[in-house]
Amino acid sequence: MTIEWRYRSERHLGLLSVAGYLGPHAAHRFTGAIGWALARGTGPIIVDLTELRGWSAEGQLAIVTAAHQLALAGRTLALAAIPADGSLVPHPDAPTIPVHPDLPTAITAHAPSSTADEQAREWRTAGWEGE
Repeated sequence: MTIEWRYRSERHLGLLSVAGYLGPHAAHRFTGAIGWALARGTGPIIVDLTELRGWSAEGQLAIVTAAHQLALAGRTLALAAIPADGSLVPHPDAPTIPVHPDLPTAITAHAPSSTADEQAREWRTAGWEGE
């Protein structure tokens, strides 16, 4: 079982939506999505987990690793709508990872106050359902 993802860059903010199950077999795909987002956007990255069915310890470790990777690039990672079956297990060496109850709250907390016009761009895996 793997994940599907969609990345949108807008308003100097990255929105990475993840669907499926973030387990040991999907951690590498998540890491790839973070690399994709890091190369194509600026500012904080919010990982929207609204469509995530669950995650394993390996999946949570992939999130911690992503937070480290972004911190090295001078960027931050935040989570929105973590799975209902648990919370993010704190990792002693992890940068602070803000957790928000939903995506609108996360966007409000992390979007810059400037409303400068920036063209929104989007990328996604072929299996991403929707629009």
